[in-house]
Amino acid sequence: MMNRERDRQFDQRETLRWRKGLLAWYDRNRRDLPWRNDRDPYRVWISEIMLQQTRVSAVLEHYHRFLRRFPTVRKLAAARQSSVLAAWSGLGYYRRARMMHAAAKAIVKRHGGKFPRSIAPLRGLPGIGRYTAAAIASIVSDEPAAVVDGNVERVLGRVFGAGLAGESLWETAEALLSRTRPGDFNQAMMELGAIVCLPRQPRCSVCPVFGLCATRGHLAQPKKLIGQKRRDVCYALDHRNSSIFLVQRPEHASLMPGMWELPEIAANAAEGRVSLTLRHSITVTDYRVRVMRGPAQSGSEGHWVQKRRVGRLPLTGLARKILREVEVI
Repeated sequence: MMNRERDRQFDQRETLRWRKGLLAWYDRNRRDLPWRNDRDPYRVWISEIMLQQTRVSAVLEHYHRFLRRFPTVRKLAAARQSSVLAAWSGLGYYRRARMMHAAAKAIVKRHGGKFPRSIAPLRGLPGIGRYTAAAIASIVSDEPAAVVDGNVERVLGRVFGAGLAGESLWETAEALLSRTRPGDFNQAMMELGAIVCLPRQPRCSVCPVFGLCATRGHLAQPKKLIGQKRRDVCYALDHRNSSIFLVQRPEHASLMPGMWELPEIAANAAEGRVSLTLRHSITVTDYRVRVMRGPAQSGSEGHWVQKRRVGRLPLTGLARKILREVEVI
């Protein structure tokens, strides 16, 4: 395992110690997550896409709901995109859902509905890159391919005490990989980063491979984060009988195209009539949201939607949060 960028190297004996210690720890401590109950590639794929840029705790409810609606790749491929986006609503980064839908269609068309289990055909599907293909193939087929995500990158950075980046990260992960249990090993690496080798306060006292770590939990200070922008927004919550007034974002919009939301109104229009205030964050923007009960501004283009249908629409995450607060859905 030669790499001049690292402060230290593992010899063969240390590599074996790492694999043995990490896998023994994983066998005892791994979290009971639903996608670990079998090796169904469809379910593993759903979990991997959902977990990108999203916490496990936030994924669990969506995972079960999504699979109830689309239990097979054929069901997902046959669905309308609006139905897929509605089931995805609340997870954010909606491009993931669109690419997932496109990949399901490709699996039905190119592979007869049989989900690929090896890296080469997986890489040919929309939305599946190097990491996702390796994760699926190793977990469902024990294909010996290492993964590098944010958790693995942090673990390797601490263990080897240097700023590994790019291809050197993948080479290091590949050299450590257990060839006999690659799927479990990859999950163990990610699990270690998720619950022990934490970004700010690593739990070194319970780390199974602490004795092999060069930095003992220290990690160079991360680059300065971009400060959160603050923005005030106001929305109108307009009821009429059993319907609610909603607007749909244009299909060519750069952010969340085709999604449904409450009509936005001018800040001064909401003064004195606010019925709900909440906070909502999207990427680098922190929103202070005010909602007033009453009609939108004259000329607003939208649609009256029956309340019983609202929950089946592809709502923006903020719209879903508001409508839950006021118990429309």
